[in-house]
Amino acid sequence: QVQLVESGGGLVQAGGSLRLSCAASGRTFSSYAMGWFRQAPGKEREFVAAISGGVMTKYYADYVKGRFTISRDNAKTTVYLQMNSLKPEDTAVYYCAQRGLGVVATTPMVYEYWGQGTQVTVSS
Repeated sequence: QVQLVESGGGLVQAGGSLRLSCAASGRTFSSYAMGWFRQAPGKEREFVAAISGGVMTKYYADYVKGRFTISRDNAKTTVYLQMNSLKPEDTAVYYCAQRGLGVVATTPMVYEYWGQGTQVTVSS
């Protein structure tokens, strides 16, 4: 059984930075694509960033491009989301997810496993 555990959320002022971590266990980590999603109150879950297995291709949503960076450490079976220049509209619960394939995707429904989420709050 795959388990994903996020950490690193918190309260930060606009313009600040946070780094989220997601520790994975349960199956070979390096082969599978990992994604970060977020969900604000009253809104649907939306794609933030993803990184493929293997060659580690990265893909970002337009609204975080240039501010957020996704990375992975296969030796530590952990995926990271470095978030810089945070804005109040980035406030949400952030979730990491793992696909059953190595190719990145932006649709939540194709991800098999999800973490419990970590709250990120950006004050103005």
